[in-house]
Amino acid sequence: MSLAPLLESRRVVLCVGSGGVGKTTTAAALGLAAAMQGKRVLCLTIDPAKRLANSLGLEAMTSEAQVVDPARFAEAGLAVGGSLTVMMLDTKRTFDELVRTYASSPEARDRILGNKLYQYVSTSLAGTHEYMAMEKLHAVKREGKYDLILLDTPPTANALDFLDAPERLVSALDSAAMRWFIEVFQESGSLSFNLLAKTAAVVLKGIGKLTGGGFLQQVAEFVTQLNDLFGGFKERAAEVARSLRAPDVAFVLVTSPAPMAIQEVLFFAERLREQGMPQDAVVVNRVNQPPRSPTDALAAREEAARLALGLDDDGPDRLVQASHDEGKLAELDRRNLAPLAAALGELSARPLRVDVPALPYDVHDLASLAEVARHLAS
Repeated sequence: MSLAPLLESRRVVLCVGSGGVGKTTTAAALGLAAAMQGKRVLCLTIDPAKRLANSLGLEAMTSEAQVVDPARFAEAGLAVGGSLTVMMLDTKRTFDELVRTYASSPEARDRILGNKLYQYVSTSLAGTHEYMAMEKLHAVKREGKYDLILLDTPPTANALDFLDAPERLVSALDSAAMRWFIEVFQESGSLSFNLLAKTAAVVLKGIGKLTGGGFLQQVAEFVTQLNDLFGGFKERAAEVARSLRAPDVAFVLVTSPAPMAIQEVLFFAERLREQGMPQDAVVVNRVNQPPRSPTDALAAREEAARLALGLDDDGPDRLVQASHDEGKLAELDRRNLAPLAAALGELSARPLRVDVPALPYDVHDLASLAEVARHLAS
């Protein structure tokens, strides 16, 4: 199986999976594979490991688009006819760009960006991080600068929170509490306890004693200012939500043979099905392979002599034991992956499944990343 046809036919590929299963490496390797096909590729990542940046010849990934130097590919002996650009998501910067786009005036824009509460909301409001990942994806897709965009989805407790992040963020901004603040503040231009219900006024006065009277005033001002751009923002969020369901978008579920990872990826597949989104492919990383080395001491001794390994007297026995251990690990992975194989077989539109064997080294340079790419999209 190969994901090469998927890279050829889609404009956006989202790599979905829990933490620690090689999701970021998979996205980067698919990006390299597509660049080797001659495509202009952007790999948008959320929290890349430093060694991944180093493998691409970068000191660190930043929120600015960085093109991997073609000389790096040549040094690794790779024929890359396209280009590979990498970028790290900056949640606050993306939110700032939305404010600049949808504020009704330069004055309104500056009031929102200068509000102290905005510093919190733009980075910590529920759903903000996931939504901004989708917003950035949507923005670069519309630019048309890249043939293929790969997104390493956010490392959240629920790795599919981004699917309904636009709706959740809009709900948070359009909540009853938000509308209540707006009504009270817009009546008089300031937060007036006289306009509030008696019980609510008592509660807010108590909060005011703890936080200072200016805090609630800042909340009311900020909520009202945010309402100034809400119409355009809500429309944009709906557009982002629709873009996730476009036919040129592919979902690649990434897992490992670990039982917990298998359970999670099956849950993710079900969530995608409920959302009406396809499960285009499943990548299983670090799969132990059955041994090809000798299974008895005599065969091990003959193999060692053929390879001129110069083993001592106990060497063949140790080779046999290592071979048996490899076989046990491969059999354990096979059993762990059986529920995944059964679940994929039950789907009417069966997704591709690609197994990446466990490598004897970390992916720390272009050569090792290219090896992963070869297994994914040969």
